Amino acid sequence: MTDLALVSRLAQAGNAYRDAAGATPPSASGGDFSSLLNRAITGAIDAGQQADTKATDAISGHGDLTQVVTAVSRAELALQATVAIRDRVLQAYQDIIKMPI
Repeated sequence: MTDLALVSRLAQAGNAYRDAAGATPPSASGGDFSSLLNRAITGAIDAGQQADTKATDAISGHGDLTQVVTAVSRAELALQATVAIRDRVLQAYQDIIKMPI
């Protein structure tokens, strides 16, 4: 399972748990954690696609090298942030599992 798929499944599990517990969702202004994760994942995917597009344009002779480097750097930063969030979520999950009942 890819990292993005794992984070997405964790967000779905959190939503299912909230719904089963009967908790009321946060207000629309603040958003909930799963929508935050979805936006972060979507942003990372979009940054990767833009980097691919810029690189393809540069290879075909229609792009600017500066734009390619910038797009690839943004995609790398978005991926690093997504992996850091995933690592924190997994660590929090493991800490919760280790708690005595």
